[in-house]
Amino acid sequence: MTEATIATNSEHLTPPIALTIGGSDSGGGAGIQADLLTFMAFEVHGCSAITCVTAQNTLGVTRVDPLPAEGLQAQIETVRNDLQVKAVKTGMLLNHELIQTTAKQLKDWQIPVVIDPVMVSRTGAVLLEPDAVAAIRRELLPLATLLTPNRHEAQLLSGQIISDDASAERAAAEIHAQGARAVLLKSGGKQAQGGRDLLFDGEAHWLQGEWINTPHSHGTGCSLSAAITAGLAQSRPLATAIDAGRAYVKQGLRNALAIGHGQGPICHWKTQE
Repeated sequence: MTEATIATNSEHLTPPIALTIGGSDSGGGAGIQADLLTFMAFEVHGCSAITCVTAQNTLGVTRVDPLPAEGLQAQIETVRNDLQVKAVKTGMLLNHELIQTTAKQLKDWQIPVVIDPVMVSRTGAVLLEPDAVAAIRRELLPLATLLTPNRHEAQLLSGQIISDDASAERAAAEIHAQGARAVLLKSGGKQAQGGRDLLFDGEAHWLQGEWINTPHSHGTGCSLSAAITAGLAQSRPLATAIDAGRAYVKQGLRNALAIGHGQGPICHWKTQE
């Protein structure tokens, strides 16, 4: 059988395409690696533009090396010049130069944009250089179809302390007023919230959930924003994409991976109820 015959008889797929712009996690639990695993689980082809490389495992991050802004720009432009990307998400951008480069590339792109600000970890560790918080607020936030901050990040972006439902709604409203079309404020590791998240799109919508009791939750934020991005790449309405993304992460937590000596990641292959 000739190569021409093989090509003629083969089935060619044209899946939706999504792009993730963020950092590499050498441990495979979060960042670009988690995003691509999530895209695949949703049958979406994943492209990537790497902003920084971390030396990381289940015990934590030991080193972060940012890529040059020119290198990030080249990655995004090269993907855009060839592939019909339907939705894009951003993750760890680290510094002002990388944020500015990302914003410049996204500004004229008429596709859904999910911004996972990756400013502060669920435990409160700051993940950005000092001048980067203002850059996210000024340059990226107005481009967001959806912003997915955790409670620490929402406090930084809104300037408000979040202590209860009312203050969470005020913080989300303040972030929404800064330009994001919708804000999904994640409950994260706060057990008292019982897995509830707050969606604010001009009005407050509390999304009910359940608390999954596991120490292995690395990569939940990355995976949630990636799952929502995949749904938007499939042309799902935002609310439907959010519901599917939350269900995906909950199932990943139920089957979390107890690997390494620290906090393991969620599972990306046992994702069906």
